[in-house]
This record gives sequence, structure tokens and C-alpha cells, in this order.
Amino acid sequence: MKSPSVKPVRCAIYTRVSTEHGLDQEFNSLDAQYEAASAYIKSQAHAGWTLIRSRYDDGGYSGGPLTAPTFRSFWTISAPGRLTSSSSTRSTA
Repeated sequence: MKSPSVKPVRCAIYTRVSTEHGLDQEFNSLDAQYEAASAYIKSQAHAGWTLIRSRYDDGGYSGGPLTAPTFRSFWTISAPGRLTSSSSTRSTA
């Protein structure tokens, strides 16, 4: 019996933290968010999920208005047909 084919799911990660505090550290909140989301996407490899190489990080921008510069780029690549899935985590930092 032939196994069902898995449809590829291209995933991107957007990370954000509203303060610049700690962003100069070697490993900061944006890195922690990225690692958590990346691990989740990798755990879904059996379902065809793959992470695109680009990182979308906004450090020091409030989440209220949708004006953070990297968010606008992330939103653009999220257009239908360009990206299948996106992952985001909420930081309490």
C-alpha cells in the first residue's frame, strides 16, 4: 500500500520584544523565541514542515501598532502562495 504524500509546508518565524533591554547580550529574548519556534517546526517535519532561512526579528518595538520594520517584511512574505505557515511566540520579557 502506498503511503499518503505529505504536502510541503514552508514556515517562517517572526520574533519581537518591546524593549531594547538585553538585546546586546550574546543570547537574548529574540534568540530564545526563535529557538522555541524553530524546535516546534522541526518537530513537525513528519508533516512536511520546513523552516525558511530568513529570520524576522524586531527588537525594541511595541506589539500594538503594526509598524515594526521587520514585521512589514514578514507580512509581505506571508502573502498567499509565498508562505504556507508562520510561527510566533509571545515573550514576557
